[in-house]
Amino acid sequence: MNNIYDLSFEDIEEYFLSQGERSFRAKQIWDGLYKHLYSCWDDFSTIPKLLREKLQARFSLGSLKEINVITTADGRTRKSLFKLFDGNLLESVLLRKSDRLTLCISTQSGCPVGCIFCATGNLGFFRNLTGGEIAEQAVYFQRLLKEENNKLTNIVFMGMGEPFLNYENSLFSVNILNHKNGLNIGARRITISTIGILDKIISFADKEIQVNLSISLHAPNDELRRKLIPLAKSYSVLELINSCQYYFAKTQRRVTFEYVLIHGINDQPIHAQQLADLLKTLNSHVNLIALNPTDHYGGKAPAEDTIKEFGRILLDKGITLSIRESQGFEIGAGCGQLAGGHS
Repeated sequence: MNNIYDLSFEDIEEYFLSQGERSFRAKQIWDGLYKHLYSCWDDFSTIPKLLREKLQARFSLGSLKEINVITTADGRTRKSLFKLFDGNLLESVLLRKSDRLTLCISTQSGCPVGCIFCATGNLGFFRNLTGGEIAEQAVYFQRLLKEENNKLTNIVFMGMGEPFLNYENSLFSVNILNHKNGLNIGARRITISTIGILDKIISFADKEIQVNLSISLHAPNDELRRKLIPLAKSYSVLELINSCQYYFAKTQRRVTFEYVLIHGINDQPIHAQQLADLLKTLNSHVNLIALNPTDHYGGKAPAEDTIKEFGRILLDKGITLSIRESQGFEIGAGCGQLAGGHS
C-alpha cells in the first residue's frame, strides 16, 4: 500500500484526474493532511464516502508507529521511537526552549557515515527514509502540539542519518514542510545538517533556497577528521570549505559548522587556531558541542574551562560562535546519541 505522504500535491492531483475525479479533490486531501492534520480517512468529511473507501484501499495515512517515548524530567525534551511498516526504526526529538519548538528529524534508519563517537553511526545503515516518512515525523508532532494549541517553529535535519546521502527525499520533505499549503514552516526556520557531501552541497547551493546549511566538521585538519569520520577519507577539509565558499557565493547564506569537542582529541588550543585559520575567509558561525556520552565510545567531554578557552581563541580570531546546550542528553536525545532503540 502506498503512503499518501510520499505524494506531492501535483501527484495527488494527477491521481484524481486519472480516476476521472475533479482536480479540486487534491486540495481537499492536502488540507486534510497538512492543515487539519487528519489521522484517519473518515476525518476527510468533504470527500464522498465511496471515494474515501477507494482512497483507503489504495493509500495508507502514514507509515510511522510510535512504540516508545522518553521525556526529560523538566518536560523540555521528548524522544520518540518509531517503527516503520517494514520493521525498521528511527527516532525523532522535540526540543522546547522558550517560545521555540524545534523538531530534530531523521532521514535514514541508521547511518552509513560511521562517525566513531556517534551512536547512530555505530548501528550501521539500514535504509533511506522516503520523503513522506521524513515529512511525516513533523506531521506527527504537529498533531500532538495542536492538542495544546501550539505548533512547531523550527525543523532541524540532525536526527539519524545523513540527509545528503538521501538527497532527493530530504528535499522532497523540505518542500512539504515549507509549502504554504503544507506545514508552512518558513525556510529560514529549517536547517539541513550534513557531514559534507560535496556534490550535494553544490547542488543545494544551485537551488538557491533559503533553508539553512550546517556542516558537521568536528576537526580542523584532514588527519584528525579522517580518524573521527571514515567518510572524510574521500575528500579533504579544504575541498569541503571550498564547497561552502561556493554555497555562500550563490546564496549569501551564512554556513554553520558543528564541532563536537572530545577531551584530548580535538579540543586543544592548536585545534582552535587551525579551525580559525580554516574559516577566516568564510562567512560562518561555529557551534561548539561538548561530547555526549554513548555506550560504544569511551571518549569524554572536555572540562568547561577547556571549552571556554577553545571559544576564546576563536573569538579572538574573529570567528563567531555559540557554546550549545546539549538538551536531552540524559535521555539519550542529544547530539550523537540517537540509537534507534538499540542499546
